[in-house]
Amino acid sequence: QVQLVEAGGGLVQAGGSLRLSCAASGRTFSTYCMGWFRQAPGKERECVAAISGSGANRYPADSVKGRFTISRDNAKNTVYLQMNSLKPEDTAVYYCAALYNLNTEYYSNNAARYNYWGQGTQVTVSS
Repeated sequence: QVQLVEAGGGLVQAGGSLRLSCAASGRTFSTYCMGWFRQAPGKERECVAAISGSGANRYPADSVKGRFTISRDNAKNTVYLQMNSLKPEDTAVYYCAALYNLNTEYYSNNAARYNYWGQGTQVTVSS
């Protein structure tokens, strides 16, 4: 069982930055692909970024490419999402998720494949 706790959400003006973090319990963090997803009211949950267990492979959604960066620190059991040049359309609840896979180069943007989810953190971007 893995528990995920997100932090770092809040209210920011358009063009600003936020850094989300997600701390995971457990001793085998590197065997989990990690993803950041978001869901806005009335919209489907979408993957904004994912990173393989080793950190070598990453997926950014087209909507955030060049603005958001996912990274991880396996020694601290933590994954981060650095969000720059934020836009009002980035407003959503952001969720951290973990997908168990012994292939530490594996990553996925498919929410259905993820085993564990955090409680979510609200990000609001004002215009």
